[in-house]
Amino acid sequence: MKLLLLQVSLLLFLLKTTNGEVLFSSLPRSLVVVASAMEGQVLKAGEDSITVSVGLNQTVTNQTDESFKKVKVKLCYAPVSQVDRKWRKTHNDLKTDRTCQYMIYDRPYDGKVEEFKWDIEKDVPTATYFVRSYVYNDADEEIAYGQTTNDKKSDNLFVIQGISGRHMSIDIASACFSAFALLSLVGFFVIEKRQSKIKS
Repeated sequence: MKLLLLQVSLLLFLLKTTNGEVLFSSLPRSLVVVASAMEGQVLKAGEDSITVSVGLNQTVTNQTDESFKKVKVKLCYAPVSQVDRKWRKTHNDLKTDRTCQYMIYDRPYDGKVEEFKWDIEKDVPTATYFVRSYVYNDADEEIAYGQTTNDKKSDNLFVIQGISGRHMSIDIASACFSAFALLSLVGFFVIEKRQSKIKS
């Protein structure tokens, strides 16, 4: 019975592999990812930057990076910013996963610790984030990962404050128009009242 279950599991795994499906749960955490953003820090889109370093996790035994061909680093939504937002939903199948939508680094893997600075783009929305990195093989499939947070994605999280689209000049202009509209209304009311008194 156990042998049969093992054969079925192996067959299902092979079918998934041939279909190009890569499951996040099947990836080893072979990378160490460190970001300069501190726990709870609030950064501004279009103004601030993050320094990120990515390298092989030396504490993992019996691993090799021979099949690592490319490294990509992405900005990812924390669970608190995924609630009631289907377009940010986490899926185990990486083809349908929407956790990490912002590419911040994409380079060939060279085996060294890679460090870079990423200027936060203006279109990044307000949310709580972490940073995750994947390494890819020759077939451009994810084969390992690393991230700045724990497995539950509950620590080392930071906030990016998006650009709201409103500026001080717009607020001042709208206040002026509101005041003008109110004064015009009062003025018309006073004139109307005087004219009605004159007629009577």
